[in-house]
Amino acid sequence: MKTRLAAIAISALVSACIGPMRAPVPMAFVDHPAAATPAKCLFVFLPGRGDRAETFEQRGFVQALRDRKLSIDVRSADATFGYYTRGAFVERLSTDVIAPAKSRGYQEIWLVGPSMGGFGSLFYSRSHLDEITGALAIAPFLGDRDVIKEIIDAGGLKKWQAPPRVETPDRDTYQRELWRWLQASTQGKEKSPLLFVGYGAADSLSTADALLAAELPPSHVFLTEGGHEWPAWRRILGSFLDSPEFATHCRADG
Repeated sequence: MKTRLAAIAISALVSACIGPMRAPVPMAFVDHPAAATPAKCLFVFLPGRGDRAETFEQRGFVQALRDRKLSIDVRSADATFGYYTRGAFVERLSTDVIAPAKSRGYQEIWLVGPSMGGFGSLFYSRSHLDEITGALAIAPFLGDRDVIKEIIDAGGLKKWQAPPRVETPDRDTYQRELWRWLQASTQGKEKSPLLFVGYGAADSLSTADALLAAELPPSHVFLTEGGHEWPAWRRILGSFLDSPEFATHCRADG
C-alpha cells in the first residue's frame, strides 16, 4: 500500500513539473465575458511560472474586475513556462489568444500578469505597439542577477549603456533587449503602450522592479506591503483599477 501511495505521489509531482513546461499548439485560454456585451475592453491575463489560466479566477482577479462593474471581457491565457523556454510565447499569444479576439472590435486591449506574466506583458508589448493599449506588470521578473547588477552599477536605467536593438531576441539577448526598449520608451525615444508596474516592498524581485519604477510617472507605480504573493498582487490590481490613471478607461458608463 505504501509503495502504491508513493508511486501516486511521485506521479503527481512529475505531472506538476512537466505540465508548466508543455507548450501545446494552439495556446489555450479561458474566457470570462463581461455581463454586458459587447465589452469595450479586453484584459488578457498572463500567469506566473507554475500557474495556469484558471488561477486568475481562483485568486480573485476576475472578481476584482466584476466588482467594479467595468466593461471588460477577460481572457486568461494558459501561457505556461514552456512557451517562454521554446521562444514561442509571443507568436502563440498573438496567433491563438489575441488575434481571434480582435475581431470583436474592442476599443482597448490590456495585458496584466504577475511575475513571469509581468515579464510577458512587457515583452509582448515591445513588439505589438499598435495592438496593446496598456500593460500592468505585477512584480515582474525583469532579468537575471548579472543583468540587474549591470544596470545598478551603471547608476540606473537612464545611465545604463544599452546594447544595439535586437529585432528578434534569443535566449542570450532577450533580457537586455527588453531593458533597452524600456529605457528608450520611458525616455520617449520609442513608442510604447501605457506602462504600469506594481510590486510588494518585501518582494524578492523588488530591486529590479524599482529600476523600472524609477523611470515611470509616480502615478504608474503601485507599491504595497508584502512579498511575491497573491495577496499583494490582488492589492496592486485593485489599486490600479481604482486609480485616476485608469479612470477614463473601460468604464461601462463612459
